[in-house]
Amino acid sequence: MLVSVFDAHFHIIDPQFPLVENNGFLPQPFTIADYRARMDGFGVDGGAVVSGSFQENDSTFLVAALAEFGEGYVGVIQLDPDATDEDILELDRAGVRALRFNLKRGAIDIAGLTHQALRAHQLAGWHAELYVDGSLLPSLEPVLAKLPAVSIDHLGMSDEALPYLLDLVDRGARIKATGFGRLTFDIPHVLRRIHSVSPEALMFGSDLPGTRASRCFEAADLDMIAEAVGGDLHNVLEANARQFYRLPPKEPEDIGAPPMPLFRARARLREDRGE
Repeated sequence: MLVSVFDAHFHIIDPQFPLVENNGFLPQPFTIADYRARMDGFGVDGGAVVSGSFQENDSTFLVAALAEFGEGYVGVIQLDPDATDEDILELDRAGVRALRFNLKRGAIDIAGLTHQALRAHQLAGWHAELYVDGSLLPSLEPVLAKLPAVSIDHLGMSDEALPYLLDLVDRGARIKATGFGRLTFDIPHVLRRIHSVSPEALMFGSDLPGTRASRCFEAADLDMIAEAVGGDLHNVLEANARQFYRLPPKEPEDIGAPPMPLFRARARLREDRGE
């Protein structure tokens, strides 16, 4: 089986642009060249560059990254609360397609979150992406019920609220199959449960460079996803995210990079381990 990949969640950490310590943490550089080298051979033909907590509301790094990546890549930004309507539209022209709200690493003005998300969706069709511990999701129901489109990072981070997460999926929420090195629960079980509710919900992302995670992306993560979703692998690795980020679908003849056979993922893992 051959597959191509849209990496729906990764970070670029370019020291040419402002970085801010978050809880005393400042990440090591991870440039576009580093990302391309790390994902070489995986058939990546697009992706979503996601703003991290250490980049706060800076948009300069994201605009520059999207310009260098080119067609097929989009941005997810932590928007300055004072951003104007024209700021949002200009960022949309640069390729930004979503707002990120990091409830895991800092306090968030919930009323402001709701207003900002609704405004960005009305102006530019952006959806909201939440980095949040799943145990807090039920308390956010008044907000989530108002958001027209939302995704949740890293399988929700916690299995405590899986029933509520599945209810969100049933209502149209997307879930990022990312950050497996941040999770301590039974990942294949959660993948299967989400996929059984909606085959359109899961979106793969490498979460590279995996800052503050116990481990970063491994090739075996793709095999784990493949075993959980079976014949819907193409949707989870590419089609679902492309549709959610409002990109045109890719037909096989449009794919420029050599697609990745799953057995190469296993071989790559063995090579990484020195086996």
